Amino acid sequence: MKKLEVGILGATGMVGQRFVTLLENHPWFELAWVAASDRSAGKSYGEACNWRLRRPMPGKARGLLVHECVPPNAAPQLLFSSLDSKVAGEVERAFAEAGHVVVSNSGSYRMQPDVPLLIPEVNPDHLTLVRVQRQRRGWKGMIVTNPNCTAVGLVMSLAPIHRAFGLDRVVMTSMQAVSGAGYPGVPTLDILGNVIPYIAHEEEKVEAETRKLLGNLEDGAVRPADFAVSAQCNRVLVEDGHLETVSVALRSPCSVADLIETWRGFRAIPQELDLPSAPARPVVVRDEIDRPQPKFDVETEGGMAAVVGRVRPCPVLQFKYAVLSHNTIRGAAGAALLNAELMKARGYLD
Repeated sequence: MKKLEVGILGATGMVGQRFVTLLENHPWFELAWVAASDRSAGKSYGEACNWRLRRPMPGKARGLLVHECVPPNAAPQLLFSSLDSKVAGEVERAFAEAGHVVVSNSGSYRMQPDVPLLIPEVNPDHLTLVRVQRQRRGWKGMIVTNPNCTAVGLVMSLAPIHRAFGLDRVVMTSMQAVSGAGYPGVPTLDILGNVIPYIAHEEEKVEAETRKLLGNLEDGAVRPADFAVSAQCNRVLVEDGHLETVSVALRSPCSVADLIETWRGFRAIPQELDLPSAPARPVVVRDEIDRPQPKFDVETEGGMAAVVGRVRPCPVLQFKYAVLSHNTIRGAAGAALLNAELMKARGYLD
């Protein structure tokens, strides 16, 4: 199969670097084009990028010319966006208007009613919103988004039990890695020996996105799920991996064993289609009393799984557990890549 050429908007940032590594040797996609800020444009990627990942910069990417984030600039049809939300809205719209398919990690369009907010294991049917989007906006291309990095792990753990037993109330407290703040991120003197109990707009994003992701598609729009969500978000001194403690109240009776069986048996469209980036096990349940932990579990299934543990009764709601996900892989670049794979498999990139 001939590979489809793809590009990255915001290629020099932390999430852009994740895209570069995940696209190396990808069986369907070939990185052929990168774009970044004006100060990087005109340089080679190797010159422009302050590479911060442990894995070396792929040689094929090093020599790519960095373009400005302005269409057309010889950009391929499919673009992954890791742009900051301050500039993403205008840039992504310009490329969509020009006929490009933009798969975005930015928050600019996530809650727009005609834009899919997608987790392929959870709500693949929401992808059909792009038809409404193109009709309403008159775009030749489209924008598809993946969720906030904190919402991803939460929703992957909630989706199977919501389908099986129905959610009534969800309370979540996050302990979020510093890599979620990008580079250079949180100043050392702010985070060293400390926990910061505030991440701007994070709690609102998690609460709204969770209900959209688990909502129903009706008459060309998403009706948000009708359960309550309360989120508290904290920054902690961990490099990668967002750990969340979750309490839930369900609408149908079940046991701890029922929850664990539901999670372990969960498979969805990406697994059925054997998409290249899909984890074989979307939700992995650990039996140890002190797991999951970022140090040991964040790379589970290549960083694409939600890892659940400490499942037990809750005296306030009904059940409580911990869930871990890799914030820059499943919560960012890997999520967008899996979205694009689903789009290709479903004919949206033809």
